[in-house]
Amino acid sequence: MARALYIHWPFCLKKCPYCDFNSHVRDGVDVAAWRTALLADMRHEAQIAGGEPLHSVFFGGGTPSLMPPALVADLLVKAERLWGFDSAIEITLEANPSSVEASRFAGLAAAGVNRVSLGLQALDDAALRFLGRLHGVAEGLAALEVAQAHFRRVSFDLIYARPGHDPESWRRELEQALALGTGHLSLYQLTIEDGTRFATDVRAGAFNPLDDDGAGELFVLTRELTTTAGLPAYEISNHARPGEQSRHNLTYWRYQDHCAIGPGAHGRRAGRATERHRKPENWLAAVARNGHGIRQERELGRSEQASEALLMGLRLAEGIDLAAIGDRFGIAPEALIVERKLELHRGHGLAWRDGSRIGVTEAGMPLLDALLGDLVAEALVTA
Repeated sequence: MARALYIHWPFCLKKCPYCDFNSHVRDGVDVAAWRTALLADMRHEAQIAGGEPLHSVFFGGGTPSLMPPALVADLLVKAERLWGFDSAIEITLEANPSSVEASRFAGLAAAGVNRVSLGLQALDDAALRFLGRLHGVAEGLAALEVAQAHFRRVSFDLIYARPGHDPESWRRELEQALALGTGHLSLYQLTIEDGTRFATDVRAGAFNPLDDDGAGELFVLTRELTTTAGLPAYEISNHARPGEQSRHNLTYWRYQDHCAIGPGAHGRRAGRATERHRKPENWLAAVARNGHGIRQERELGRSEQASEALLMGLRLAEGIDLAAIGDRFGIAPEALIVERKLELHRGHGLAWRDGSRIGVTEAGMPLLDALLGDLVAEALVTA
C-alpha cells in the first residue's frame, strides 16, 4: 500500500525558461476552491490506497511556497487523519528563495513542514538572470538562512553545465554551496527540454548548450567535491550526508507505492498508474464532476513494473536487487537484464555486481542513459 503522498501545487509567479514541469502563471487563485478540491482528491486516494501510515509527504510544483500556510496545515491534518503518520515522517515543501516566500517559512514550519527544498539554482547573479530567476544571490542566501532557522532539514538545488560553464568557476560555486551547511544538495546539469523557451532559443541560435565533454568534466568534478565534503551522491543528481537522503524521492527510486494528487500528478499504487489532468482548470472541473482529478488510470503489467523498477533503481548508488525484483513481479532474475551486456560493462569498470545486486559505478554514471538502454532486457521495455 502507499507509504508516500505527493501534492502538486501548479502555480508560479513566472515560468522559468528551462522548466518543463506542470507549472502555470495565473492572475489569482481561489484558495478555498483549491482547498476543497485537494481534500477531495486526497480522500479518493486514501479510500483506495490507505492502510499504512505515511512515511513522507511532498509538496511539489509549481511553487508550493506560494501556498498559504493555513492550506498546507489543513492538507496535513487531513492526510494524518486518513492514513496516519509514521513517527519519523518527512514532510517536504519546495520553495523559491524570495524574501516574500521566506516570510512564510515560520508559518509553514508551524503547519508541520519539517524539510524544505530551495530552488537557489545558482550562486552567480549573471547565471540567475540567464536562468530567468526572480531572485538574486543575496536574496537567495538570506532565504536559505531563514530556512535553516525554521526547518530541521534543508536542501537546495543548483543547475550547472550552463553555456560556457568552466571547471574553475563551477568549483568556486560548488565549494561555496558546500560551505553553507545543508545536509542535502540536488545538482542538475542544464538540459534543454522540448517545449521550453530555452528550446526555442537554442533553435534560434540565441545560445549554444555546453557540449557533452564539457558537461562530463563538470559531472566528475561535482562527484569529487561532494564526496570530499561528506555529501556523496546517492542518486545520479542528489547528494547527502548519511541519513539526510530524501525519504520521499527514495520511494520513487526504490519503486515503492505512492499516491499523487493535484494537477498533472503521476502516482503508482497497487499495480496501477494514475495520471491527473494537467491544466488546473480541467483538474478542478474533474474533481467537481467525479470526486477526483484522475485523467487516466491503468493497470501495469508485471514486465512494465519490473522495467520501471530497474530504470529507477539503477539511478541509485546502492543499485538494485535482481532477486528481490524477480520475486516481486514473478520474473526470473536472469530475464530482467542482458547478462552479456552487464559482463561487458563490468569489464570496463562501468557496472558492478555483488551477489544478486547490480549497479552502475562512479565511472559509469555519466553514461547512465546509454547503460540503461543496454542493461534492461528489451522484452521488459517493449512488453
